[in-house]
Amino acid sequence: MGFYQFQQEQFINASIDEVWDFISSPKNLKKITPEHMGFDIRTPNLPDKIYEGMIISYTVKPMLGISTNWVTEITHVKDKCYFVDEQRVGPYALWHHQHIITPIKNGVLMKDIVSYKPPMGLIGNVANALFIHNKLNQIFAHRTKVLEKIFV
Repeated sequence: MGFYQFQQEQFINASIDEVWDFISSPKNLKKITPEHMGFDIRTPNLPDKIYEGMIISYTVKPMLGISTNWVTEITHVKDKCYFVDEQRVGPYALWHHQHIITPIKNGVLMKDIVSYKPPMGLIGNVANALFIHNKLNQIFAHRTKVLEKIFV
């Protein structure tokens, strides 16, 4: 059983209010996801802000352009501090993503901790070594660039 963690930190030159307003809006998910991932929110009438218990359904093409349904639940929210999304349906055996923001001098430190378990046991472990971990690096590198452009 492979269990992995991916962590990333990013300094954002903005106020805690500005960063929270952006990251706590599910409507901004598409803006920070690479276009080639085919990210499309399927939840109708999505509210402007996340809340505990919120279910978000979307399709995404994580591998080989194959469309996959992904459903996440926002399980924890502390205003202007953090929120957690957990996969309920999707490509991983386990997905738990912590989004943490902390005000620091001249801006905000945003930290992501993604705890995940690939599907299919040993095959999933090999897939993680070959491309899943690298794919996460690419996705978060893209997000970093997008956020740098938004918060200039």
